[in-house]
Amino acid sequence: MTDTDRIERIAAKLHEDHRTKARLVPLTGDLRPRDVAEGYAVQDALQARYIRDAKSLGGWKVALTTPVMQELVGVSHPCEGGIFADRIHHGTGEVRAADFVHIGVEAEIAVRLARDLPAGPAPHDRDTVADAVGACMAAIEIVDDRACEYGTLDGATLIADNSFNVGCVVGPEVTAWRGLDLATAAGRMTINGETVGQGHGRDVMGHPFEALAWLANSLAARGKPLAAGQVVLTGSVVATKWLSAGDEMASIIDGLGEARLRVG
Repeated sequence: MTDTDRIERIAAKLHEDHRTKARLVPLTGDLRPRDVAEGYAVQDALQARYIRDAKSLGGWKVALTTPVMQELVGVSHPCEGGIFADRIHHGTGEVRAADFVHIGVEAEIAVRLARDLPAGPAPHDRDTVADAVGACMAAIEIVDDRACEYGTLDGATLIADNSFNVGCVVGPEVTAWRGLDLATAAGRMTINGETVGQGHGRDVMGHPFEALAWLANSLAARGKPLAAGQVVLTGSVVATKWLSAGDEMASIIDGLGEARLRVG
């Protein structure tokens, strides 16, 4: 079996596991990505299957950008995953708990790109990516860890599984973001009106745009551009919280407003 065949087999298994809402258990033998590079190859193949299902990529998420999130998962570096356009909610999102195995949420600063960040020889940095940002928003990332046991999870498998992303909610677009200090902006998460976590923009790699630059460079290394119009979630300022049917959650970021999610 060639490596290409094996990668397609892993992607096919993950695609079917998502469809049947199977619990995520450690991949073994030939079905386990050997390293981070192979994890991304599987992620690409998994995304291609969704694209064949008439879905399109509406953006990207950067995962594990804070020590609290890295400690939760046991992975010491950031990683990325795609966000499909039909899973991007605006303002207030509504989802059903029954559509997920184990639904979680994160409070984030998101950006919408006004121009492309192409894959090129020069690395992107915080200043160059800022020039491409058209708007910033408060956001919620919706994740589904499929009830995995974190002590058994490795980075390559997390990446292969599209870094757990199953959607997002973005709040109103703030185009005058240049007047804000995104590093010091305070963020908090509420569930059913109660504050359950707080943080600041600087908790994400020192500044949310550091995460955006990391993503642009990581994608460029794989020959992938970031495109104008895409949404990027820069990483959670609050540790992941888990929701049940009937819960209502909000992500509130100073200067950027809020995004809300209701779970039915």
